[in-house]
Amino acid sequence: MAAGSTDKLIVAISSRALFDLEASHAVYLSGGVEAYRQYQIDHEDELLLPGEAYHLTEKLLNLNALLGRERVEVVLVSRNSADTGLRVFNSIQHYGLGITRAAFVGGRSPYPYLAAFGCHLFLSTHAEDVRSALDAGFAAATILCGGARRDFGSELRIAFDGDAVLFADDSERVYQSGGLAAFQASEQQSAREPLRGGPFKPFLAALNLLQSEFPEHACPVRTALVTARSAPAHERVIRTLREWNIRLDESLFLGGLQKAAFLEAFGADMFFDDQAGHCERARQFVATGHVPHGISNEPKP
Repeated sequence: MAAGSTDKLIVAISSRALFDLEASHAVYLSGGVEAYRQYQIDHEDELLLPGEAYHLTEKLLNLNALLGRERVEVVLVSRNSADTGLRVFNSIQHYGLGITRAAFVGGRSPYPYLAAFGCHLFLSTHAEDVRSALDAGFAAATILCGGARRDFGSELRIAFDGDAVLFADDSERVYQSGGLAAFQASEQQSAREPLRGGPFKPFLAALNLLQSEFPEHACPVRTALVTARSAPAHERVIRTLREWNIRLDESLFLGGLQKAAFLEAFGADMFFDDQAGHCERARQFVATGHVPHGISNEPKP
C-alpha cells in the first residue's frame, strides 16, 4: 500500500457498498450501460437507501467530530461515470456524509487509484476489483449484499478473522494439508515465532493508532479477533500481536464453533473473513466482507 500524504485513515468505498443500488444494478444487467445511464439520470433526485457498509462509513466519519479534527477520510471510488454518479453524490449530501473526493471511472476498475488516494482499506461489491486490490497489496473485501444491516449503537465495532486476513495463510495451509493435529503441533512448535502479516495488518495498525488518540476508557472504536483457533494455537497469535505492538480489544478463540452468534453478541458493524462459508453464515447477523485471499480462495485442482 502506498503511504498517504497525510496522517489520515483513508477508506475507499464503492457506490454499491455505500448505498442500496440493487434496483439500478438490475436495470444494468437487463438493459446494459445506456439503459442504466438513463435510469440513473431519470431518478437522480430520488434518495438512495443505505447499503451494507453505510453504518460503518457513518461511524468512521463521526470520529472526526469526536476528535475535533479530520483524522478519517472516506473516498468514493466507483465504476459509475460522473454522469450516473450524480445520484450517489446527491444522496451523500442528503445524509450529511463528509465525503468530498471521488473517482468515477466509467465502467473500469477503480483499484489503480487506491494508491494515489493513499488508501488503507477498499470496500466494494465487485469481487474482481477486490481481488485486484488485494493483489496490489491493499486490505480489501467484497461486501455481501442482502445481509443484515443493523446499527448496534454509537460505538464503531470491527471484527476480523485471523489466518489469511490479519495473518498470512501459512498456518491455514498446514491445516488444510495435514489436518487439525498437524496444525496444532506446528503452532505449538512455532509458538514464539511471529506469524507473517496478512492483508489487513496495515489497516488494523492504522485503526489501532486512531484508537490511541482517545482515552482508553472512552474509546468509540472497538476491535475483535474472531477465530476458529483454540488452545494451544492461541499462544502464537497473542505473541504475534505483542510483537507487532497492536492491541485488539477482544479475542475470541472459538475452537471450531460457528462465529455468527458471537459476532452478533459483539455487535460488529463489519466482519472480515476469508472463507466464503463463514461469511455466508455471518451475513445473516452482521454486515460482512469476504476477503478473497489465501489458500481457501485458490482454485482447487
